[in-house]
Amino acid sequence: MKPVIAILVFSLSCFFLKAATVDTILIYSNSMHKNVKCVIIKPDAYKKKSKHFPVVYLLHGYSGNYGNWVQKAPDLLKAVDENGMLVVCPDGAFGSWYFDSPVDTTMKYETNVALEIPAYIDAHYRTIADRKARAITGLSMGGHGALYLAIRHKDFFGAAGSMSGGVDFRPFPNNWDIKKYLGDYATHKDNWDKNTVINLVDQLQNNELKIIFDCGVDDFFLQVNRNLHQKLVDKKIAHDYIERPGGHEWPYWNNSVKYQLLFFHEFFKKNGVMN
Repeated sequence: MKPVIAILVFSLSCFFLKAATVDTILIYSNSMHKNVKCVIIKPDAYKKKSKHFPVVYLLHGYSGNYGNWVQKAPDLLKAVDENGMLVVCPDGAFGSWYFDSPVDTTMKYETNVALEIPAYIDAHYRTIADRKARAITGLSMGGHGALYLAIRHKDFFGAAGSMSGGVDFRPFPNNWDIKKYLGDYATHKDNWDKNTVINLVDQLQNNELKIIFDCGVDDFFLQVNRNLHQKLVDKKIAHDYIERPGGHEWPYWNNSVKYQLLFFHEFFKKNGVMN
């Protein structure tokens, strides 16, 4: 059966910027049998009807939702305008961690975010439907999700990032509902090992993905990000890793997302998909 798509009724103009616009839509998920909300940020240049755009998928964190980035990162829309790309913010539920749960068949956020939502976006917006014009990043749970999905779908995403990402959640076996969707760590260790980003990098070869990730020096995820950086160094996989002052908080992510969008802009430009 073909996906049934429901489009929400409003598109709001962001008057405090020159012309960036935000669409909020509903996309029906065949895999989960429900509507999933999604925000699409269109740059000023989207008014040019003949122009097509690269896309960055931007994921929220644990306990967040599709609207967080627009509501809590005041510099985001200006950065979208400056970098001339579409940014898509899908809803990842309260604590999905963006995988298809092996213990709860109603939670299929890998399928939804990596396959269903992009298929809708490419069909209904003027995108450049090619991996060289797609990137994905996110904060915290979404940072894990972005790297997780990009590594598992290297044929679809060309670049990936993470901000304060929970890139190895095994040191936190009782936190953030992870055991609800992977099973208890003590008895389902294999589920945890197979679904944590730091182990998935064993599937990567150098230059298969353009990678950027960062973490604040006061963040509780700092050590797992340092561990990921070191593993990539040991495997000789090129990447950008940055540590900055800051904790696990919106002022840090509001600053970080500007650098990551610039990084993706340069990736798109190098691939010849934008000026």
